[in-house]
Amino acid sequence: MSEDRSDQLKIHEIFYSLQGESTLTGLPTVFVRLTGCPLRCVWCDTEYAFGGGQWMHYDDILAEVAQHQTPYVCVTGGEPLAQKRVHGLLDRLMAENYTVSLETAGALSVADVHPDVIKIIDLKAPGSGEMMKNDYTNLDLVSHKDQVKFVIADDKDYQWAVATLHKYAIHERCQVLFSPVADVLPPKQLAEWILADHLPVRMQIQLHKLLWGDTPGT
Repeated sequence: MSEDRSDQLKIHEIFYSLQGESTLTGLPTVFVRLTGCPLRCVWCDTEYAFGGGQWMHYDDILAEVAQHQTPYVCVTGGEPLAQKRVHGLLDRLMAENYTVSLETAGALSVADVHPDVIKIIDLKAPGSGEMMKNDYTNLDLVSHKDQVKFVIADDKDYQWAVATLHKYAIHERCQVLFSPVADVLPPKQLAEWILADHLPVRMQIQLHKLLWGDTPGT
């Protein structure tokens, strides 16, 4: 007889750190990282979360989150939406009045995400190797509080991101983030492109990597 996992998720790690990305950058945040991802982006920096982890009940996850005494929670992965029961956790976190952000790759639908969760959708550029998996219908499900992120490795990625930005008028739907692939595209180069093209986007650099490097759990 199999164990009932209706109120459980496979969690790779839960840790407390500063938010390194998004419009919440710099805020002390609890990160709940779920195990597993159906994508294999070339420049992925969380491959360690593809497997492993442990099953945890919602109650135990919330108890660990509460220990860190911050109102900000980021549910991430891997790809958190790959575990369908993540919606139960999101709903529980919202019921506890946390400010919750969800980091998702944009290949799976966000239609069932709690409406008050901040959706951060990472549209995959050509250089990721996973561009064909983007679900553009998600763009119809975002609002002003949500964010669409483009991680850019080179000029080809940048030109694609600009074309996609304008094709879907994403900046009129939600906030837009442009980020350079770490150790691949110099941040200064991306900044110069954004300024030259007068783009309605926010550039971001991964704060956590500047502070702690590639150490998992930071």
